[in-house]
Amino acid sequence: MAYASHNTVRHKDGEYVRQEADVKVTTNTIEGFFAGLKRQIRGTHHVVSKKHLHRYVSEAEFKYNTRGLDDGARTVLAIQSADHRRLTYREQTGKAK
Repeated sequence: MAYASHNTVRHKDGEYVRQEADVKVTTNTIEGFFAGLKRQIRGTHHVVSKKHLHRYVSEAEFKYNTRGLDDGARTVLAIQSADHRRLTYREQTGKAK
């Protein structure tokens, strides 16, 4: 996976934001994401398992990346993203119906 860039700020030196050429370097974006993830876990799921943690994070990532969309547009995008994927009870639990 390719990333656009990676920069750091040094909070212990009193640096919280820095302008580099045309890039604003700050931790606000990731802090906002983690705040949303913590709200989701505490408010909706309450407890998460290590086994499925990647799914909770993926859900939070989708919500964060589509935060500018209204609920209808986000729902359409989620349905389109699930194109030709099938999720069954047996696959999730290993049990027959």
